[in-house]
Amino acid sequence: MRISPSTFYYKPKHSRNEREQQDADLRDKIEFVQAEYRCWGYRTVQVHLARHYSLQVNHKRIRRVMFKYSLLRRIKRRFLATTDSNHPYRVFPNLLKGRSLTGINQVWVADITYIRIKTGFVFLAVVLDVFSRRVVGWAISKHIDHQLTVAALKMAIETRLPAPGIIHHSDRGVQYACDEYIGVLKAAGFEISMSRVGNPYDNAFAESFMKTLKNEEVYLEEYIDIIDVLDSIPAFIEKVYNRKRIHSGINYLPPEEFESILQDEKRKQELGQITLKFPD
Repeated sequence: MRISPSTFYYKPKHSRNEREQQDADLRDKIEFVQAEYRCWGYRTVQVHLARHYSLQVNHKRIRRVMFKYSLLRRIKRRFLATTDSNHPYRVFPNLLKGRSLTGINQVWVADITYIRIKTGFVFLAVVLDVFSRRVVGWAISKHIDHQLTVAALKMAIETRLPAPGIIHHSDRGVQYACDEYIGVLKAAGFEISMSRVGNPYDNAFAESFMKTLKNEEVYLEEYIDIIDVLDSIPAFIEKVYNRKRIHSGINYLPPEEFESILQDEKRKQELGQITLKFPD
């Protein structure tokens, strides 16, 4: 027909009113998602709309609409140090450098964070399976001591029953280096690994979970006391993070669904080979 490709593919632009209506419709869908997942970013919203509503929308458009209607969340930030590495206990070397993972229960990471309440702070200890990003153990206490971390570790062991040889990685804090904690690890057959001095990337997976927890739950609430924390944090971990929160590192799947695929050989083949490698 002797016309240019641009002419062949040309589509009339939507009128201003049509575009406003489409933006308003998309805003309704985004707000519906954010009613449950209050601090998701535009990329996570994009994947969620595609997975659950078969709605294919460019991430740039979602970002524009979220900015237009003030749906991008601004996070309140506080800081309290939780790592005390000035102690007399043995510090173990980092065993993760250059290591590759091919399945769950090969490397667990552990960390502690604080949660502000009206009269001060309470503390949360978690244990995370690196391969699936799933939280496998957690504990909450008013005290940041070894009893907190041991409780989270014992929950993880009782839930997963890992085989001997699994690596447990943490920072060098006294709560992880003390005799009580190391004793539980050795009794269960763990290999013990700790972060290098001043290197925040060594425990990046645990740090990433803590950031998600703070941004999508803690910073959006005003907890009065530890009862409020006990009502909210476990529900976020088990019902939202483990079951629904999607992760780009595991093919935009929630941890629980990803692990179920790993147990199904047919679905695992469809997913393809996934290997996680730590930097040297």
